Amino acid sequence: MGKYVIGLDYGTLSARALLAEVDTGHAVATAEFVYPHGVINADLPEGWALQHPQDYLDALSSLIPRIMAGISADDVIGLGLDCTACTAFPVDKNGTPLCFDPQWQTEPNAYAKLWKHHAAQRRADQITTIAAERKEPWLDSYGGKVSGEWGLPKLWELLDEAPGLYQAMHTWIEAGDWLVWQLTGQESRNLCAASFKHFYGQGKGYPTSAFYEAIDPRLKTVIDEKYTAPVIPAGQMAGRLTEHMARRLGLRPGTPVSAACVDAHAAVPAAGITEPGEMLAIIGTSTCVMTLAKEARQVPGICGTAKDAILPGYYACEAGQSCVGDLLGWFCAHCVPKDYQEDAQGQGIHQYLTSLAEHLRPGESGLLALDWWNGNRSILVDFDLSGLLLGMTLQTKPEEIYRALIEGTAFGLRVIVEHFRTHGVPVEKLFATGGISQKNALAMQIYADVLNLPVRIVEAEQGAALGSAIYAAAASGHYRDLQSAIRAMAAPVSKVYTPIPEHVKIYDALYLEYKRLHDFFARDGVMKRLKNLKQKTPV
Repeated sequence: MGKYVIGLDYGTLSARALLAEVDTGHAVATAEFVYPHGVINADLPEGWALQHPQDYLDALSSLIPRIMAGISADDVIGLGLDCTACTAFPVDKNGTPLCFDPQWQTEPNAYAKLWKHHAAQRRADQITTIAAERKEPWLDSYGGKVSGEWGLPKLWELLDEAPGLYQAMHTWIEAGDWLVWQLTGQESRNLCAASFKHFYGQGKGYPTSAFYEAIDPRLKTVIDEKYTAPVIPAGQMAGRLTEHMARRLGLRPGTPVSAACVDAHAAVPAAGITEPGEMLAIIGTSTCVMTLAKEARQVPGICGTAKDAILPGYYACEAGQSCVGDLLGWFCAHCVPKDYQEDAQGQGIHQYLTSLAEHLRPGESGLLALDWWNGNRSILVDFDLSGLLLGMTLQTKPEEIYRALIEGTAFGLRVIVEHFRTHGVPVEKLFATGGISQKNALAMQIYADVLNLPVRIVEAEQGAALGSAIYAAAASGHYRDLQSAIRAMAAPVSKVYTPIPEHVKIYDALYLEYKRLHDFFARDGVMKRLKNLKQKTPV
């Protein structure tokens, strides 16, 4: 009888589970659980995005029994999981989320602040200024700028708005680490999230107490008081499944559980990436971009560089775009006329617009879009920026706008790729995974043409879950090291989109115009002035 590992992938709207053969990575069963509470932002200020931790527990109870149908618990030798990050929340000393406590159920800061909670950006900007003034040595490893998506700005926001909650909490914990705690009964922090979202440097630890005191005197002891758990790399065992959780999930007590990982980062081993020069783009609601480097590289404006965070012996480099699939979804939900919806019939509006847009030539519409509908994550790290569509006329059609929005996201990725290259991080091969890479051939051909790189589509519908399963296989001891697990279990490339030379020439010209817009609106404050006026306008 074969042996299996489980990979769990906690995303923005749902969680997925994968049961994989440990010797091949072959998916035996998959399941999905849509969060009942979804993303909580109704009746909250702009920029807030919360989740309810109960959804994470309910996902565990639903998913694992479903994928275990017909499989003996004795044949499952490991479990790993990944989660969006920074998605963090306060818990008590027993690991119970404080939003479960009736005292705090009406306090928004008690709930999980999702990765795309951007309300803390003002505090992130203050942290950047203070860190730069102090010449904090770790700042360059984060592109020289702190993001409002990360842990400290969100925690500082909690401290300011709910100081009693801050005092009541035992720790401020990533959702992925909390789930591992629930599974094993042991509190830990994963190196990936600690490095990229909480300023942890392997071998150096967190920044000094003097830095936190400079941010706010009340934060002087934050590391000693709220960040006490050990930091463990993905692919290493964080603990073993407790008897209680084993009974609840139908698994064997003592099953090894790997340290958690950031969801997008877990897709790197699933894609078989083990060398510098290979970049992975996970293209979905947003796009997360990862690549490896042999040496530490300081790349301004990226999300960070961290040693051993994805693969031992290499520096992991992350960048990203905060709005891709969300942008196309917004357009379809709010800007497509009724007759298009009717003509789409059972085809679906995305598929229908794509079928129309694929007949357009590059540049034919005369449109150009800045893809900043949810701000800019890389390389500007500015969530106060907003979207722009240029070139519309009375003849402009919805499919032309749809294609221009896709092109805008491709141009945004090209900015990131060229920026990496400029700062000594090679990008020679591009791999893609995520929903858009699997579902939209037009988008992937546009990406190949804009980047002038073949785009290799990784054949894994659940890439992050497979990556977590690979980490679980390594943590279980089934393989001698993580690289061996990757070689045996990684997903193959199912399709390659090759650049079309005549398209490349046109997109090169369009990219120059995109870059002019990019650089101008990065400097000019019109978008921020508009946002300020919006916020000051009485309702």
